[in-house]
Amino acid sequence: MNLQIVSILFVIFLIIGIPIGVVLCITSMVPNFINPLFPADPQYLVRAMISGVNSFPILAVPMFIFSGNIMAKGKISEKIFDFFSYFVVDKTAGLPIAVIITCMFYGAISGSGPATTAAVGTMTIPILAKAGYKKDFSTALVAVAGGIGVIIPPSIPFIFYGQASGVSISKLFMAGIIPGLLIGFSLMVYSWIYCKKNGEDKELILKYKKELIESGLKRIFFDSVLSLLCPIIVLGSIYTGIASPTEAAVISVFYSIILSLIVYKSIGIKDLWEIMVETVRTYSTILFIIAAAIAFSRVLIFLKVPDIISTQITAVVSSKIALLILVNLLLLMVGMIMDTTPAILVLTPILLPIVSRFGVDPIQFGIIMVVNLAIGFVTPPLGVNLFVASTISDVKMSDIVSRSVPFIISFLVVLLAITFIPALSMIAI
Repeated sequence: MNLQIVSILFVIFLIIGIPIGVVLCITSMVPNFINPLFPADPQYLVRAMISGVNSFPILAVPMFIFSGNIMAKGKISEKIFDFFSYFVVDKTAGLPIAVIITCMFYGAISGSGPATTAAVGTMTIPILAKAGYKKDFSTALVAVAGGIGVIIPPSIPFIFYGQASGVSISKLFMAGIIPGLLIGFSLMVYSWIYCKKNGEDKELILKYKKELIESGLKRIFFDSVLSLLCPIIVLGSIYTGIASPTEAAVISVFYSIILSLIVYKSIGIKDLWEIMVETVRTYSTILFIIAAAIAFSRVLIFLKVPDIISTQITAVVSSKIALLILVNLLLLMVGMIMDTTPAILVLTPILLPIVSRFGVDPIQFGIIMVVNLAIGFVTPPLGVNLFVASTISDVKMSDIVSRSVPFIISFLVVLLAITFIPALSMIAI
């Protein structure tokens, strides 16, 4: 009875638009209100929330957010885009491909899908429009490519999955490299097909190329090389064992400050205060959601939800393939209505034991989960990347959604490959 009431209230609160953190808190307290003997009373929930966020690995999240904000304010994405554009601008789909590569590199700095979409889209959408590409295509491209930001390491969702599952975050980062590259490549293939079919304005593209050439390869190279080194330094320090993911996040903060404040001089001391305020504002919301999701997951355990779902799933499916298809469909639907952080923290304790019984490696499942939820960034009604892209481009949501469909299909093709070919996730470990 408690579970039914919690489920109904959870769905109703989400539908009427109550913030997810508040929804998780309220529904966590409902069973104890109905039955005072239920073990998860308010005091227990508060202790669970505090102990849940009192974690060293989670400290990496605000550091990566801070680093990403510094890079965005310092216009690092512009320097990365100019570098890749210089070499591919006159090729078929050259500029769209440069946008995708920029999203991949910037994602390796920020670890966030919406942040990648905002930072890269603000700069590249006007350039693509100036080069003759349709604005709805350019906006959809950036919105979907921004989702790679949570797959290419370092990734904030991987940190949360590692926290919820106990899996090594460093190994998750390594496992995310090949899937992230494959998704980027699939988006490039569709961009090439689109440009080949619809044509490009070569005159405008050559005009933009001339501007790049006038800037000079030497200037573009020296402006961008230090930016390109950032993800290499961060990931290299993790993979070589020099630093943990949290320590690497701190390294990325200092590196981005030195780069933007001293080398490029694209921000000033006063800007750092604004960036810190913005980081605290962003992370405080995430931190509350993390705490609420942890409390809610504890309540679900007391309600024996993992056992109930496990029994129902095993009664329906008898093979690993059927289970993976079912889990993918579930995660795709969840990604449409729930933010990545609470989805990972709530569903990981429920689904991981089930898939583990069928022989799915926890690291591979982490990749599957994050890729599914990354697709949720560009699928209504939540579609955070869609809202961000629409805001910065003034293109209607409906136009972005319709233009995003082929990109999302490319995403799904890679998801299927990751799901049924474990080596794609495990070979880099």
